Amino acid sequence: MSTSLILACLWALIANVLAMTPSKDLHWRNAYILIAIGIPIVGYVTWENGPWIGLLVLAAGVSILRWPVIYLGRWVRRLGGKGAS
Repeated sequence: MSTSLILACLWALIANVLAMTPSKDLHWRNAYILIAIGIPIVGYVTWENGPWIGLLVLAAGVSILRWPVIYLGRWVRRLGGKGAS
């Protein structure tokens, strides 16, 4: 297993452990830190293993951090709706 995939698995393990711990801010601080660390890991995985494995790791990250992605989609949709009318 390559170094990048080991880092991605470690990131996923840490994300799941953080999800099980109590948090006063509904885990948003943890999500921002995981996003900041996860984006370079996805790039590293893509560079080392190719785009298909990179997309799989990206999909795994999105499934773990689904609420930030949902809120980003809603925000983009709102911006698109204002510009169209």
